[in-house]
Amino acid sequence: MTSLSVEMLAADAVEPITSAGNAQLGIAVLAGIAVIVLLITKLKMHAFLALTIGSLALGSFAGANPAKTITSFTAGLGSTVAGVGVLIALGAILGKLLADSGGADQIVDTILAKASGRAMPWAMVLIASIIGLPLFFEVGIVLMIPVVLLVAKRGNYSLMRIGIPALAGLSVMHGLIPPHPGPLVAIDALGANLGVTLALGVLVAIPTVIIAGPVFSRYAARWVDIEAPEKMIPQRPSEDLDRRPSFGATLATILLPVVLMLVKALVDIVVDDPENHVQRVTDVIGSPLIALLAAVIVGMFTLGRAAGFTKDRLAGTVEKSLAPIAGILLIVGAGGGFKQTLIDAGVGQMILEFSENWSIPALLLGWLIAVAIRLATGSATVATISAAGLVAPLAADMSTSHAALLVLAVGAGSLFFSHVNDAGFWLVKEYFGMDVPQTIKTWSVMETIISIVSLAFILLLSLVL
Repeated sequence: MTSLSVEMLAADAVEPITSAGNAQLGIAVLAGIAVIVLLITKLKMHAFLALTIGSLALGSFAGANPAKTITSFTAGLGSTVAGVGVLIALGAILGKLLADSGGADQIVDTILAKASGRAMPWAMVLIASIIGLPLFFEVGIVLMIPVVLLVAKRGNYSLMRIGIPALAGLSVMHGLIPPHPGPLVAIDALGANLGVTLALGVLVAIPTVIIAGPVFSRYAARWVDIEAPEKMIPQRPSEDLDRRPSFGATLATILLPVVLMLVKALVDIVVDDPENHVQRVTDVIGSPLIALLAAVIVGMFTLGRAAGFTKDRLAGTVEKSLAPIAGILLIVGAGGGFKQTLIDAGVGQMILEFSENWSIPALLLGWLIAVAIRLATGSATVATISAAGLVAPLAADMSTSHAALLVLAVGAGSLFFSHVNDAGFWLVKEYFGMDVPQTIKTWSVMETIISIVSLAFILLLSLVL
């Protein structure tokens, strides 16, 4: 996930918190993950406590100094909450404004009127892919969740039938398509052409998102047949509202952060001069924090005031929006803490050392290295950057198209099997009201399908180009 910024990744290259050998470190990783899974599934312990204990167990098994393990965990928790937590909070406020003003009803009623039955999963994957094009995964999640839950509830659809296509659209965009951070850094590391990578990425993304979204959702809905969690469903606005926002105003408010981030991405590509005044302005207004904050402020007028809200009612809506997400923030933060403990223990470096002597095709090598680092650290961005750095020498003699395909192969590998060390795993679990086994059977399997299917299409393209 993108909860680790590129700047943080530079800080990851510090001295490991343990001097354990690779064998001991590998055992420690498996033991730490096993502790988390057992505490949650067998002892029914809260995920926040389980992740905290699992992180300390990992450090102990690896022979790390307890004080350094605690520092790594708290640093990871803090940085995740600072990055993702603020976005979740702003998304919750925007979602509550949408719900209380009747704006969410307008969106859902329009979607249900225009698409129904078998067309609904396709409509959701299309909407999510468009929204996810310029957005960080976490931002797309908080924007899409109210719509997904309401559509599932009002249309009497299986939550997985609607939710999986939306998640697939967001995830594929995040892993394969610039201007997301991972693909952009890989393009730079491998000297690939951005335009060619973008074009080939779209070619790979379209069939991948269809297979992992609408097609897989049929099976996911059978494996995990659950309803939308009541506590997360935006409630119908009270009947005392005289009016509700128009569909156009509501849609414009939701898409405002999408547009701001897309403008930033386009300016970064076209101008590409950090000292340019226009780029400096768009870098600010197109950052996830400012873009979502702008949507919240605009929403107070286009949604709240449009529905006749007083200042007191607006303040009450904001206050009520934050209470339900306290548990989610702690769990996602603890997931980030566990991930940082893994990284600081030197797990990424261990994977790189193992892979140095692998004699396999470059595209497959890049994918496998990214998969290994993703499984070990839980971070798609760390996996992309580490794998791209390792296979960069192989791209020197490649054609333009094959260098672009190598970027995509690394990005595909970075999405493989999200599990308990990924903050995104906990984000999806909590929003959709699933337990750990259910999340693995749906979200984790969907991520694996995206990774494998996209690799298959990348290898096919390599034979043609």
